[in-house]
Amino acid sequence: MKQLRITLLFLIINFSGLAIGTWFMNNGPLSIWYTNLNQAPWTPPGFVFGIAWTAIMISFSIYLGKQFTKGIGIKLTRVFLIQFILNVSWNYVFFNQHAVFLGLIIIALLTALIFYYFFRLSNKTGNYKFLLLPYIIWLCIATSLNLYILIHN
Repeated sequence: MKQLRITLLFLIINFSGLAIGTWFMNNGPLSIWYTNLNQAPWTPPGFVFGIAWTAIMISFSIYLGKQFTKGIGIKLTRVFLIQFILNVSWNYVFFNQHAVFLGLIIIALLTALIFYYFFRLSNKTGNYKFLLLPYIIWLCIATSLNLYILIHN
């Protein structure tokens, strides 16, 4: 029951983060700036982003619910807060400020942090760590998209 409550809390926090990030990007994916960029040929259609982030945040919230019931505590809280800030700030930096290089740095740090969760912080969660795979895969794709835009624009 404790894990369920913590998971629900993280669902609220994570989906709030997505909402804040969406608000910060100021209609970025539909902006003239973004639509006129040379984008990678593997850029998914717009609707895929919403589906992917929904699945990612559900999986990530379940993972975090398990993590926090295992008593990892302060260290995990700090790492989560850094992850939250990086995730939300990328939208603002990339879409709102058009700072593609800084966006690449932010998303690379976020990707490294999720790998850190997977390889260093998941030893007490068993197979729950595999709930991070959608996040890892999506961030690798997103990083490549950001890099492509930096190189080709």
